[in-house]
Amino acid sequence: MVTAGIPTAATPPVRAAADEAAGSIPQDLTPYVNPFVGTEKTGSTSYDGGNTFPGADAPFGMVQWSPDTRSPRPGGYDYTDHEIRGFSLTHFSGAGCTAAQDLPFMPHVGTVDQSPATEPDTYLDGFSHDAESARPGYYGVTLASGTKVELTATQRSGAGRFTYPAGRAASLLIGLSGSLRGASDARATVDEARRAVTGYVTGGGFCGSGNRYRVYFSVTFDQPFASVGTWHNGVVAPGGRTVGPAPAQHGAYVTFDTTRSRTVGVKVGLSYVSVAGAAENAAREQGSASFDTVAEDTRTQWNARLHRIEVAGGTDVQRTTFYTALYHSLLQPNVFDDVNGRYIGFDGRVHTVHGGHHQYANFSGWDIYRCEAQLLALLAPNVASDIAQSMYNQARQAHDVWDRWSVDNDFAGVMNGDPYHSILASMYAFGATDFDAKAALASMVKGATTIQKAGARYVERPGLADYLSLGYLPDDASTTLEYTTADFGIAALAGRLGDTDTETTFMKRAQYWRNLFNPASSWIQPRSRDGSFRSPFNPADSKGYVEGNAAQYEWMVPYDLAGLFAAMGGNDKVVPRLDEFFTEFNAGPAAPHAFLGNEPSLNSPWTYVYASAPYRTQYVVRRAVNTLWGPGPGGEVGNDDLGTLSSWYVWSALGMYPQVPARAELVLAGPLFPAVTVHRDAGRPMRIRAPGAGADRPYVHALKVNGVRSSRAWLPESFVRHGGTLDYTLGDVPDTTWGAARSDAPPSFRGGQTPSRHPCALRGCHAGRCHRHLGRGRPHHPGRCHARGHHPATGIH
Repeated sequence: MVTAGIPTAATPPVRAAADEAAGSIPQDLTPYVNPFVGTEKTGSTSYDGGNTFPGADAPFGMVQWSPDTRSPRPGGYDYTDHEIRGFSLTHFSGAGCTAAQDLPFMPHVGTVDQSPATEPDTYLDGFSHDAESARPGYYGVTLASGTKVELTATQRSGAGRFTYPAGRAASLLIGLSGSLRGASDARATVDEARRAVTGYVTGGGFCGSGNRYRVYFSVTFDQPFASVGTWHNGVVAPGGRTVGPAPAQHGAYVTFDTTRSRTVGVKVGLSYVSVAGAAENAAREQGSASFDTVAEDTRTQWNARLHRIEVAGGTDVQRTTFYTALYHSLLQPNVFDDVNGRYIGFDGRVHTVHGGHHQYANFSGWDIYRCEAQLLALLAPNVASDIAQSMYNQARQAHDVWDRWSVDNDFAGVMNGDPYHSILASMYAFGATDFDAKAALASMVKGATTIQKAGARYVERPGLADYLSLGYLPDDASTTLEYTTADFGIAALAGRLGDTDTETTFMKRAQYWRNLFNPASSWIQPRSRDGSFRSPFNPADSKGYVEGNAAQYEWMVPYDLAGLFAAMGGNDKVVPRLDEFFTEFNAGPAAPHAFLGNEPSLNSPWTYVYASAPYRTQYVVRRAVNTLWGPGPGGEVGNDDLGTLSSWYVWSALGMYPQVPARAELVLAGPLFPAVTVHRDAGRPMRIRAPGAGADRPYVHALKVNGVRSSRAWLPESFVRHGGTLDYTLGDVPDTTWGAARSDAPPSFRGGQTPSRHPCALRGCHAGRCHRHLGRGRPHHPGRCHARGHHPATGIH
């Protein structure tokens, strides 16, 4: 258990390093998870702090029953606040915008005489971190009023235990309009005979979008009601049994006789289909089980997930940081279908999934395509396959229009790009192939080539007509780069499925990044419709970029870094540029340096490997791991974005990273732990053996892959597919020669000619010349084309 954000005596004792390295892994890994990590802001901007929640959740669960403090936060909970306004049932972990926090329950010692709608402070309750604890699947706190609140959850339901002070009036409020962005409609019915409250809430508006959803609930109590009532705006109605529907501030309350029992047990089911579905979800997943049994069952589920990666050695701080990051990586997306397989789709109709599959929801596409989708596919390929199918289901129900950031069963469309294509391609590459990939590919192509009609409620690719005709979006560098990455994802998936025509078409489009490369400045820059580059140009300028600037987006060509580096003048020019970039690690969006608290910079530490300087990647990655993440409430420097930053930490602590979305090669750095085993559904485990590994020994001096010495700081896709063993020799000083040969650089990918507006084409050189030697869509390696006479300064290999 974790109390107030730090390990308590319940944490397993520190073991001798030799015992840990020998494989002595605790059976219960949940004490190494601190759900409070990321709940404290680390600065004054919206980017600072994890925005996580500490409450009860099952892996990929529909229910997240968690406290909401007085200060509204995207995750509901501010560690520096000391008053709670409710315990709501839905939360996003680490989102940058406010959302969800539907159906807050609030115990109150006293009677309900004033309306919570007009006098909300009356029902706040104080708390201390000393009286608060959390672990995976459990949250508990004793409030200043003396009420003890304990919460746990299954995938689609929650269980609560509320223990009131003896001899005091005991009330429990259910806020129908308490969602963080309000409710446009809500209804509740109190049934005294059944000891139940049922109803629904209609919410939405994530990030200011037009998103809407309806969540149904069914609550049952193990104690009879002493009295019931409702409130509507400023009016309290004692004895009221129904309230709503209306876009008003309203809710219901029940009271209990504490002389009969101080403890009230609550079981609540959620459904996005019906009240009956909510009731069935709770009944099927909990039945008559006690609170403690439910909590223990969920702890068992979490242990099964956490044991997918077993780390040995290291310190308690390192293990807590690691397993907390792994925990945060596995909270979302969320199961969206009921236990009977029913869900309401993007078309507003009820659909049913069969055969043990599930529909998932809440896809933070712009964030998770970079490294979280790959981690989910590696550790939970069945879940990842269902996520991929769910994304396709959404698009099919919406006439082959793909969202960017969907909430429940409606478009939200926030952020930019077209990231679901990269997600599906990455999951397939990492072995999550149990979805209708061919049909999904056809839908992806349609979504990426169809110019939608004016006035459409949601547009998948704004500016697509310009992108197709010009080869870039005027004055929008970041979206152009996002589109090219999405196009590479389509090409990569098409190649795996044998669709060479689609592969060729989209590999050509993936090279449109070159149309924004200005050879006069050696920067990727926004470009006007007339073909001119913006002048004057400042790499720190964020105009034309989303949540970043030119310096941070310069490296966002992950699939063709060799081409980018050649265009920049070669490795001798690139490495100093990277060194300058990493003089700051979390500089924010307005400085020309790394911003590792946000997604556009996440791939940048690994780019040194492509420039034949892997020891620099080893240094930068380890420094980030050591300084930007930690085991306490302030242990995340940026929004976790539904597990994205946590996934980056997990990969980095393992010393490997999926640099290229839609591919499964892994770029390498030094592992943090002396021994790691990654368990997979099929094939051999992935084993890492690194004697002496630690925070201050990041540098790789030698590596054996399956017993064979390797000088490459990357692994082929076959290692992910088949598993294997990595044996490292590490040191505390860099080996500048290991992995530094140009022939040892990881592969980059390209194909076809770019549109004529590419500035290099204006100088008379020909894109794709080397491509004809190397074969369509195949990897190329730095130096090979230069050896055939193609000068690096042209930007073309």
